[in-house]
Order: sequence, then C-alpha cells, then structure tokens
Amino acid sequence: MHQSSGRWRLGLALSLLTVFLWGILPIALTVTLQALDVYTVIWFRFLVSFGLLAIYLAVQGKLPTLKQLRSASWQLLAIATIFLAINYFLFMQGLSLTSPTNAEVIIQFSSVFLGFGGLVFFKERYQLQQWIGVSILTLGYVLFFHEQLTNLITAHNNYLLGSSLIFLGAAAWAVYALAQKQLLQSLSSSHIMLIIYGGCAVLFTPFATKQTIFTLNNLHFGALVFCALNTVIAYGSFAESLEHWEASRVSAVLALAPIVTLISVWAVSVITPSLIPHEQLTLIGVMGASLVVSGAAAIALAKGKS
Repeated sequence: MHQSSGRWRLGLALSLLTVFLWGILPIALTVTLQALDVYTVIWFRFLVSFGLLAIYLAVQGKLPTLKQLRSASWQLLAIATIFLAINYFLFMQGLSLTSPTNAEVIIQFSSVFLGFGGLVFFKERYQLQQWIGVSILTLGYVLFFHEQLTNLITAHNNYLLGSSLIFLGAAAWAVYALAQKQLLQSLSSSHIMLIIYGGCAVLFTPFATKQTIFTLNNLHFGALVFCALNTVIAYGSFAESLEHWEASRVSAVLALAPIVTLISVWAVSVITPSLIPHEQLTLIGVMGASLVVSGAAAIALAKGKS
C-alpha cells in the first residue's frame, strides 16, 4: 500500500487549493451547460487538460518513459480512468437537473467514501478527536444545508433524479481516488493524470459535438475554458496532495468545498442576478458552516496513526 511522504503542510495547502477550485467550478459548469451538451463539455475539459499537461511535462523533460509505463498497473489505470469518466458524466448530468449548491452538497459524499476507503484499504486510523470531528462535521452539514436537504426530500422528478445521479457520481469518484493513491507507488501524480486525461478524452470523443464550440459567445466560451483550466489545476493539486497526506485527512479538507460554492453563488447572484439564482444564507446556515470548518479541521489536523 502507498505511504504518504509526511509533508502534511504541503498536503494541506494543495487540498485547500483543490477546495477553492472545486468550490467555484459548479457555477462555471452551470453557465457552460446553458450553451453546450454534457458530452462536449467533458470532452473539451479532458482534452485541454491532457494537452496542457503534456506540453508542460515535455518542456520540463518529464514525460513518462516506457520503463515507467511498464512498471505501472494498467488494471488500476483503467479503473481510475473509467470511474473518473463516470463521475464527470453523472455529476454533469445531475448538475443540469439541479442547482450548483445542491450538486456540491451531494457530491461531498465522495469525500466521505474516500475517507472511509482510506481507513479500510490503506489502514489509516482515526483517533477519538477525529471521530468527534466527523460528528461535528456531519451536524454542521445538516444545519448548513437544512433548506437544500428539505428541498431534496420533498423534490420530485428531475430534481430527485439529478440528485441521485450525483450521489452515484460521488461513489464513482471515490473509486477513482483510491486507485489514484495506490498508483502513486509506481508513477508520479502528473504521469497518472496525463494518462487518465488522455483516456477520458478518448472515451468521450465519439459523443462530443465539436462544431458547437465555435458558435459560443464570449461568456460561454470563457466559462468553458475556465472549466478546462480548473480541471488540470484542481486535479493536479488533489493528486499531489495524496502523495504527501493521508486520504482520510485530504477528504476532510475537501468537505469544505460546498461552503465555497454557496458563498460564490451568493456573490455571483449579487453581481449578476440573471446569471445564477440567489440562495439565502440564514443564521442556522452560518452556525452550520462554522461547525463544518471546525469538524474538518479536527479530522485533518489531529495527530493520528497510519
């Protein structure tokens, strides 16, 4: 099993960068889906990510060698590629049927699945303080997303279907992330992501309608490019964070992403009300946000065994 480097400060910083980028991503995706279909958006994101990462590695002289590729587990690479592609597809389909905040809430089950996967497969251990942190974080989510959870329980048809797709996407993402961490035994994070980006781009190529990209206005094209850049930077940061920190701790920090989303949705709705619907943040929501931050900090920063 892969062992972390122990450079937890770097792992924390990379995790926080990932949180910020993933937190604002649903807003850009929502704007992009106003003009493009799911398949084309996903294909473009993976293709651009593959191209940029390949150019960067080539300039640095760090493209993977045949010896490195032969030493890797292609079964794990296939699992990571297929399940990340499934995650992207299900999340995008679900997002198109719900709202950015709701999507970001439900996709956080991926962090829960990843955390418990780290405990089971990588023999990581939570101390009492960290289990208390899990309880605090859970309570914080219940309070912070009380209105969203109420909408989910009482919802019907498309909204409920979209939420179910995102939940399944969260499970698929956890499988990808656990495979990614194990692959770090034989390949660097950048090499793993290069192969995964390329594989996912190939998978979605037959379904993408490339010509529609050239018909986009400046707003939608800018949002699409941002989504692609967000992909390569955020996933690169996430992959590298797993090199330096335990999966269970990284997953705890990622649980903060919905708060970034809700704050971002509020800010965008104030600046351009016609672009994103406004979502109210109540006093209970503020209390919940504080508990989420406290719980995540307790899980991520407490001294534990691994």
